[in-house]
Amino acid sequence: MRYDAGVCFILCQTLANGLLRIKCNAWLTVTTDDMQTTDTEFLVIGSGLAGLMSALQLAEYASVTLITKRDLSESNSDWAQGGISCVMDPADSPEAHIQDTLRAGCGLCNEDAVREIIGKARASIGDLEAYGVQFERKEGSDQYDLGREAGHSARRVLHAGDITGREIIKALIAHAEAHPNIAIRTQAMAIDLVTTGWLNSPGTNRCVGCYFLDERAGEIFAVRASYTILATGGAGKVYLYTSNPDLATGDGIAMAWRAGLPIKNMEFVQFHPTCLYHPQAKSFLISEAVRGEGAVLINAAGESFMERYDQRGALAPRDVVARAIDQEVKRRGDRCAFLDITHRDQSFLKARFPNIYETCLRLGIDMASDPIPVVPAAHYVCGGVEAGVNGVTALEGLLVCGETACTGMHGANRLASNSLLEALVMAGETARYLAGAHERGRVPDVDIPDWRSGDAAPSDEAVVVEHNWNEVRTCMWDYVGIVRTNKRLERAKRRIRNLRREIRQYYLEYLVTADVLELRNLAAAAELVIRCAEIRRESRGLHYTLDYPEADASKPPQDTRIKDAPGDRLTNER
Repeated sequence: MRYDAGVCFILCQTLANGLLRIKCNAWLTVTTDDMQTTDTEFLVIGSGLAGLMSALQLAEYASVTLITKRDLSESNSDWAQGGISCVMDPADSPEAHIQDTLRAGCGLCNEDAVREIIGKARASIGDLEAYGVQFERKEGSDQYDLGREAGHSARRVLHAGDITGREIIKALIAHAEAHPNIAIRTQAMAIDLVTTGWLNSPGTNRCVGCYFLDERAGEIFAVRASYTILATGGAGKVYLYTSNPDLATGDGIAMAWRAGLPIKNMEFVQFHPTCLYHPQAKSFLISEAVRGEGAVLINAAGESFMERYDQRGALAPRDVVARAIDQEVKRRGDRCAFLDITHRDQSFLKARFPNIYETCLRLGIDMASDPIPVVPAAHYVCGGVEAGVNGVTALEGLLVCGETACTGMHGANRLASNSLLEALVMAGETARYLAGAHERGRVPDVDIPDWRSGDAAPSDEAVVVEHNWNEVRTCMWDYVGIVRTNKRLERAKRRIRNLRREIRQYYLEYLVTADVLELRNLAAAAELVIRCAEIRRESRGLHYTLDYPEADASKPPQDTRIKDAPGDRLTNER
């Protein structure tokens, strides 16, 4: 079960108001009768690659408060296996990487963003290595051991074994924890952004901070910041089957939507074709790099089938492979497909894929002799909060990095291993932008009101949260999955909106818990995926619908864009 029944935190009703903002270059805590407010120059929410790199680079200019809802090491980035794309081979070129990215994006990439990110890849990799990240080299050589993944025309994927993300995050955490200008707070769940527009303050609407739930103490606190950076990752847990960790509940996307920001291209959810299919394996990914090293996909009869769906075979882009597996399994009535790399010897597999090999072996699967059972699973959201490569959004004072953002880098389909690259470059560009903005002056003094719980009571119905959590994810898997139709989307929207009304009522009646906050965000992200999918009356990239099986050639490809605010956008509505 996703939640432990009966878990809730009893929150005190706050009474006092009238906090003063005190300008400082260090962290200052101001405490009222009940709610604590902390001041910082830069507030970073999230501890993946985008969050940690933003914090480290911003800390060279001013105080940074880094807050994450779990432990510091828990993030989507930490789970990344394959690697990070960057041209390192003299026979390769940035232009080839750009063209591969544009081709994968099916006409919807923002070419300027693609060129900027790929153009800054080498320097950004140098930044990572300066923090101690070590990418694998060829044996007895100083040359990088480059991998190749689907959609790439050359080997250009830097990796650290098959736990690249973990190695990157480990190195960055060590530096963040040691940095004197970074204050870290874990186990704190962001609730909602605070804006001057919501506070009815005169002048330009601006983000001035965020409310949080301290999960250990069961108390609400606020952080008031000159600039806030959302780096909360994606929304893979919207689906029943996903390669993402439990924390990927679309928090930043949902908070930005409630604050009135434009959301783009949420229909483009990438389903990774090869998630391990085993009752004892939860969200374990079989990296695309395995196919890059020659693995083929076979059905339960032992037949290689990808050639029937695409001439590129197992190295076709992820959306093609995921749909092919889905169709093959349904056609035959199989439970799963299989990834076969038994033609490679055991010593190679242990060296190239140590984590995958050992995990499979613990479950009774020897990659050297046994095909690996796999199914598609939700993996990456190409859409998100509309933002520039420098993280700038439509709301002054708020920036967005990594998977939470939609820069147009990925278009309608992400090229493998471009996600860590985007997060890395965006973090650097965001820091550079804010360094200049910081020099131009700070935010005017703004009071953040105490959180009001009103008549809200502790919940004695935690089972409702668990039930709604499962219902959202099952609905999305059944109706808004790899293959869609108008009828399925309409059913899904009706059900999700009903659930959102129930969740809102629950949110108002009971004291907030982390479980309720995640459920609230999960349902909001689900509705955004559905609404964007309804707008797109064609099949393009990751969005495939039986009602419009071809791309619309009558007009240039267009982004889907939602800019409105649902009824529960108010942060302090109690």
